[in-house]
Amino acid sequence: MKSSLPIFISSSLTIVAAGLILLTTVQPVPAQDHKNDSASWQLLDLNEPPANRHENAAAIAGDKLYLIGGRGERPVEVYDPATQSWSEKATPPLSMHHFQAVTYNGKIYVLGAFNGNYPYEDPIAHVYIYDPGDDQWTKGAEIPEDRRRGAAGAVVYEDKIYIVGGIQNGHASGHVRWLDAFDPRTGEWSRLADAPRNRDHFQAAVIDGKLYAVGGRRSSQATGQTFELTIPEVDVYDFSTGTWTPLPPSGDLPTERAGTTSLSTGKYLIVLGGESAAQTAAHAEVEAFNTETGNWHSLPSLNQGRHGTQAVILDDQIHIAAGSKVRGAEEIHSHEVFSIPDSLAN
Repeated sequence: MKSSLPIFISSSLTIVAAGLILLTTVQPVPAQDHKNDSASWQLLDLNEPPANRHENAAAIAGDKLYLIGGRGERPVEVYDPATQSWSEKATPPLSMHHFQAVTYNGKIYVLGAFNGNYPYEDPIAHVYIYDPGDDQWTKGAEIPEDRRRGAAGAVVYEDKIYIVGGIQNGHASGHVRWLDAFDPRTGEWSRLADAPRNRDHFQAAVIDGKLYAVGGRRSSQATGQTFELTIPEVDVYDFSTGTWTPLPPSGDLPTERAGTTSLSTGKYLIVLGGESAAQTAAHAEVEAFNTETGNWHSLPSLNQGRHGTQAVILDDQIHIAAGSKVRGAEEIHSHEVFSIPDSLAN
């Protein structure tokens, strides 16, 4: 079921007495102004924006936002909301892309990632850890050889990092339904129950002790179906019982797409952006699932459709930067924010 939250009127619309809506050009706003507008996404007009990149991740550590990885050799970039600017940090020891970054004890973890070139990218064999405090990378535990993959979802729950789904052979073949737990304190891995279905090119989120796997596809460049096999179904893993449950068809993602980014706020699962065979432009849709009622709601669309990046929450706002603005690759650096309304925060 798809319904609407309280209606948001974007500053890019002018409503006239006759009931007509006149579109105007969306303009970036000064960074200091965006916190006052919760009605729409705001493009930040920054003096020092991040560099173009895509198939990257993002994470929050302390009070700052970090962009990590992307195709090619990409240094870490950090956004400081106090100065409203981006700056460059250490470059990872190898190219890393197609992953969902997680933060644990103040450090940013990369696992379930690729390096190499399309379409036969290679899964990275180790966990890599970035310490924002000393701006250094560390090579962590080895990932079991028979469980390596990229384009997987990753979450943190009760001192463990969980990685779900992904694909073994780049974009060509080998999508999986695996769920693994990694203990960053010991470096040990555990194999858990398989998800109900294979999926890759998606991100996961945790709400109320449950992991939500949403969006994505079964990439199959080997059969000429790189973008076509998108997945509407949502699968839920209950940490307390160790079991998976698919949502009923009414819980399917309204706009099928992969290359999405997902996060949680309150009882809501938020899915942003993406790419699909249905259109050349990257998706701008933002959709919210109420985990208590089982209903999906439309939120204001991104100003710039994008895929291959990661949205995060900082200071009660959703931030999203970089990515690609078309299916495949046309890298961008724009940074936009959405102030979370009370209707989503609880």
